[in-house]
Amino acid sequence: MSHVLWTPPAGRKTNMDDFREIISSKYNLKLDSYFDLYQWSIDNYVMFWKEFWSYSNIIYSKPYIEVIDETKRMDEIPEWFAGARLNYAQNLLRYNDDRIALYACSEGNPGIIQITHRQLTNVVNKYRIALKNAGVGMGDRVVGFLPNSPEAIIACLAAASLGAIWSTASADFGVMGVVERFSQIEPKVLFAVNAVVYNNKIHDSLDKLRQIVQAIPSLKVVVVIPFVPSHSMNLSSISNSITIDQFLSNVGTSGDLIDNDQLIEYEQVPFNHSLYILYSSGTTGAPKCMVHGHGGTLLNHLKEHILHSNMQVDDVLFFYTHTGWMMWNWLITAIALGTPIVLYDGSPIVPNIYRLWDLLDETGITIFGCSAKYLTTLEERHATPGTTNSLKTLHTILSTGSPLHPRIFDYVYTDIKSNILLGSITGGTDIVSVFCGVNPTLSVHRGEIQSQHLGMACESWSDEGKSVMGESGELVCVKPFPCMPICFWNDKNGEKYRKAYFDKYPGVWAHGDYCSINPVTRGIVMLGRSDGTLNPAGIRFGSAEIYSVVEQFEEIIDSLCVGQRNPNSDDERVLLFVKVS
Repeated sequence: MSHVLWTPPAGRKTNMDDFREIISSKYNLKLDSYFDLYQWSIDNYVMFWKEFWSYSNIIYSKPYIEVIDETKRMDEIPEWFAGARLNYAQNLLRYNDDRIALYACSEGNPGIIQITHRQLTNVVNKYRIALKNAGVGMGDRVVGFLPNSPEAIIACLAAASLGAIWSTASADFGVMGVVERFSQIEPKVLFAVNAVVYNNKIHDSLDKLRQIVQAIPSLKVVVVIPFVPSHSMNLSSISNSITIDQFLSNVGTSGDLIDNDQLIEYEQVPFNHSLYILYSSGTTGAPKCMVHGHGGTLLNHLKEHILHSNMQVDDVLFFYTHTGWMMWNWLITAIALGTPIVLYDGSPIVPNIYRLWDLLDETGITIFGCSAKYLTTLEERHATPGTTNSLKTLHTILSTGSPLHPRIFDYVYTDIKSNILLGSITGGTDIVSVFCGVNPTLSVHRGEIQSQHLGMACESWSDEGKSVMGESGELVCVKPFPCMPICFWNDKNGEKYRKAYFDKYPGVWAHGDYCSINPVTRGIVMLGRSDGTLNPAGIRFGSAEIYSVVEQFEEIIDSLCVGQRNPNSDDERVLLFVKVS
């Protein structure tokens, strides 16, 4: 059995326990453990999502007629919660009070800004009115070429309140990366900044912005924010550009706008109305544009926040992310719970490697999210936040982006904090959510993701379509779930969509990841992308298994593992390239 690094505190009752007891009582069931509840949630997935809809207290103007049409196959993309009307932004802006909604700072401006729920609602309304004045309406695309700043959240929620569609590219993207994404969706309005600061250097955004705007003729308004006040705001070469002050100038003062949340007119949209457009990596051509809906995004994020992260109003949530990563979308949904979130833009190791841990102590972060690569960097540089920082508020660390090596599990519990929940999670842009991940009711086993998430019927399958445990297989989901993309942009017949997920196993979602499920702990180990699976002499394994060994050698600073197929046979050999220090 895998080594246990953490167990849930005795006697603690979590939101997951509360939900499990409600289901047990209502349906006269004996659900004694998480795995009992999980099995019920996938055997009765329609009932599960119905019950969580009620438990999550979603705000809606019209109730749903049915949860899902069960006669449709998964690859037919069945509609969820038909008849319901709601708005994602309205759910996030439900608290019109003076509690802190978000903290924000950046490398260029390390002073912490605090924004209350009332202030957030006021400024979202200003942006909303300005967007409406600019001709933005239902289904229009509004995009952000933005850092991880309050303005990104404000513009996003303003667009969502109108039923417009929001899409982002991080401010560190190159011109081609932005154009390849945004040109496909023909946005009407673009928000950008004049510059960003990273690694002690100011990086100009205006020249990139000029080239981007030239390549996207659909843009009617380009709004530029002076994110770095000392840097130029000369917009003369950028077509249709105005400053943020000019954009908001005809709206009026925030005090004139709103006395209570009833004055924001949230467009009431169907559950599957388009909210976000996210993008694939583009490694096999132009990035695919994945469209996610108001309801599916909201409902599954709330499940992950409330049940799987055990989030409370007195928690403070942080994730080190940029706006082009789906963890940004995941992060901001926590505002709907009244849980403050923390935004940071800049290098995580400037002025020193403890920058984010200092931020944790300053803002009282309780749930700290980051990439596996960041934790690996800390370990390689022998950082010891557990001795240099207080970390007294911290109770959970979340890690994603790539598999978390067992060695890094040891590092976290030895050099960061011993009595915390380390939740390795896996999901992706494709679902703007998580398939398997953190669980406050289960032990943490070294090197393993704790469990599949409720309502996600995930299994590991062989090439023959058989469920396997204790060996490598393809991560699949065998039943529909609400946060499936509602479509791909410009994919009228759904051919790209079906090819992306349903080609390998008809009617079953194949996620493109290689994994192994421990038959004893039921924990999951991610083994890398299945489209990069290596198969010498019929022995299948992921490149991550090679990297996990290579990364133990300090003398190796970079490596690349590839398969080379023999053109005269079906066999292949595996080549490992290394760069030594």
